[in-house]
Amino acid sequence: MKNYETVIVLTPLLSEEASKEVLAKFKKILTDNGAEIVHEDNWGLRKLAYPIQKKTTGYYQVTEFKASGELINKLEVEYKRDERVMRFLTIALDKHAAAYNERKRTGTLAPKAAKSKKQEDAA
Repeated sequence: MKNYETVIVLTPLLSEEASKEVLAKFKKILTDNGAEIVHEDNWGLRKLAYPIQKKTTGYYQVTEFKASGELINKLEVEYKRDERVMRFLTIALDKHAAAYNERKRTGTLAPKAAKSKKQEDAA
């Protein structure tokens, strides 16, 4: 099983309940096909870089999970079939990206400026 991360952008016309329903549908697809969800992050309503379907905002959802490669095709077909999904992107994470995401979630990822200041204080 490999690590994957998927970002979906939902149409801003959805109510809060409808957007939660859509996200639950995709989460169910993942869990029913043997995927292990590592982390979910709801970014909420954000401005798009360019208009998509004459809309300038969208609901963003990021999901990190472990799954087999066959599941990705099924998941992306479901994204394409659902008219509430404006865009999606699924990427495979290598071991460095997965470790980076883990450090970012736990808060052990220190900014470079803070690290250099700690090194100066130690000297």
